[in-house]
Amino acid sequence: MAKQHVIPLLAVDGGGTKCLAVLIDEHGNRLAQGRAGSCNYQGIGREAAAQEIRLAIETAIKEWVVSQENQQKQADKDIEVECAVFGLAGLDTEHDRGVLIRLVREVLTSLGIKVKHLVVENDGFAALLGATGGKPGILVIAGTGSIVYGINVNGMTARAGGWGHRVGDEGSGYWIGKQAIISILKAEDGRGETSRLGDRVISHLGLATPEALFNWVYGSDYSVEKVGELSRLVSLAAAQGDTVSQRILSMAGSELYMGAKAVIDKLGIRQSAFKVVLQGGVLQNDVWVHRVLMDQLLQYAPLAVLDSVENEPIYGVMAMGLSHLRKLRLAHSGEEERGSPSP
Repeated sequence: MAKQHVIPLLAVDGGGTKCLAVLIDEHGNRLAQGRAGSCNYQGIGREAAAQEIRLAIETAIKEWVVSQENQQKQADKDIEVECAVFGLAGLDTEHDRGVLIRLVREVLTSLGIKVKHLVVENDGFAALLGATGGKPGILVIAGTGSIVYGINVNGMTARAGGWGHRVGDEGSGYWIGKQAIISILKAEDGRGETSRLGDRVISHLGLATPEALFNWVYGSDYSVEKVGELSRLVSLAAAQGDTVSQRILSMAGSELYMGAKAVIDKLGIRQSAFKVVLQGGVLQNDVWVHRVLMDQLLQYAPLAVLDSVENEPIYGVMAMGLSHLRKLRLAHSGEEERGSPSP
């Protein structure tokens, strides 16, 4: 009979850019970690998302096995996790929740991992709790996609955005990249201003003409991730004085502000002091979008305080997992006490 190996916590942050899986002990120390690509099933499909999640967890398990200096464990797949918490992009409705819970269970089964307690949440919600520590605040995420989450002093939560690349994700890297493509095609028609973006984007994609760009958009090479990567070119052009790029980035900042304003209003915290946390590649790397968002937000809610701590979303997933783990152990110890015989 295979010996069982127990890991206190598995935390997985699965976003539109990367998937990070971390094995953690009960004190919050990292035992091992694994990384893979985008695992937003709405963007890349269910099977591709499952493959990336599996790869991240499998890599973490292998690293943990090596760290134990016990090669026998490599052949032993009987691993039990006390608590597994997944913060996954693409979980926006109850339908999504059902899809992703089934997907996660299939992945864990395929890896031979038994989980006592499983939690699957939206990646933004997990990041919010980690960023604010449960205190009043809002979290604005703008990476490949975008979403705003918030929590008030009563523990009430609210969100805005996060409706995916087809109908939402305003202010995100994908949205910025899409606006760049639109501006290039408009300029080609004579309906818009010519900018530095045309040559930059077309060259970056290995194309020759705006017409080829049109064919690329409707071809098989098109992807959310590739369009999101174009946001970097917009930032570079804006820094060099390109007015079209600057206008796109200003629009992105304003869109993110509108999401933040909606959450602030839902929570009733406009006149209160609260923390503002900004995460995601766009907000961490593009000073233009960052400035526009914060200028407008502070005009609307002057008591808001920008938190400069740049914790990755995985810390939120870890914090949520450790909280669940403590509650589970307390409940278990209480059950044991009630079930024990009187002295």
